[in-house]
This record gives sequence, C-alpha cells and structure tokens, in this order.
Amino acid sequence: MMAMQYSFTLPADYDMEIIDHRIRDKGPAMNGFPHLGFKAFLSARRGEFGGRENLYAPFYLWDQTEGAGNFICGPGFAALTDAFGRPRIRRWIVWHARVLPGLANARFADSQYLPIEQHASLPDLRQQEVYLAKQEAGGKHVLVRITAFDPHDWTMVRFGLHAEAPPASDGKQIYRVGHLSRG
Repeated sequence: MMAMQYSFTLPADYDMEIIDHRIRDKGPAMNGFPHLGFKAFLSARRGEFGGRENLYAPFYLWDQTEGAGNFICGPGFAALTDAFGRPRIRRWIVWHARVLPGLANARFADSQYLPIEQHASLPDLRQQEVYLAKQEAGGKHVLVRITAFDPHDWTMVRFGLHAEAPPASDGKQIYRVGHLSRG
C-alpha cells in the first residue's frame, strides 16, 4: 500500500467556493479508479480550525502503486496541473491502514507530519505508531487511521478521516472532506 498527497496553497483572499465547486464536479470521476483504496478530496480554509492558509490537498490510499502511476499519467491529473501547476507529490509506505465500514460518513480529516529521528529504531517506531493508530481508530467518529513513512526524507504521516471535526492542536492540519472516492 502507498499513501499519497499533494497540496496547493491558495491566496488568503481566494474564493474557496471555486475549490468546492471543482470537487463537486470532478470528484465522482475518481469513483472506481483501479487500485485506489480511496481519495479524500480535502480543503482547508484560512482561520478555520486554527488553519493559517487556504488549501486544496487531496489524500490518496493506493492498494498498488500502479494505480498512482496511472492516475498521475492520466487526463485528470493533466487537467489539475493545467489549472494549478505541477505539485510536489508526497508519498509514504504504509505501516498501518484501518478503514472502517462507515467511510462514506467522512466529513473531516486530520494530518500530522513528523520527522523520524536519525537514530530512531525503525522497528520500535513502527510498532509504536501502529499501536497508536489502532488506539485512535477505535475512537468515536474515527473512520480511517493511517500511519506511514517516507524513507527519502525520513518523515512520517498520521492521517485520519472523521465523521465529526477532530480537535485542533499544534502541528495538526484539519480539513473538510468535499468528496470521497473509492476504487
């Protein structure tokens, strides 16, 4: 499995209704995409949940990397780059992904990006992160909990989808889910 995300930071005065409209129009085109676990069409508004920026930042869970490659080389991604430019795509190897049956009820997402200490024991860190993800996935209104890492820059991501807004905290980005596609 592979997790993937790109993000566009939009101007402070950007009309985020444009993003909402884009998500409503283009989101359903990803339904049934081969090798896609899910794509969460995410946006964040400056000032909401402590956010400092307007963002459009879809998050993907791929069953196989072939699906990601086909998407990035396909017409949907080409249309995105025509509209916003080519983004840097973050990708992570998944340590743990728990997707609960009520995924269609996801209305909010949270993500946290953390550095992996240079001398950290990777087996211990993995075990700790998987344990934490399992604990959080059992929480009320938590529909997805993913923990994953990138060995290129030694970072990890904690990502979740929620039926209700999660609490804001330092270092955590909260998003609204505009659409959720499944493969």
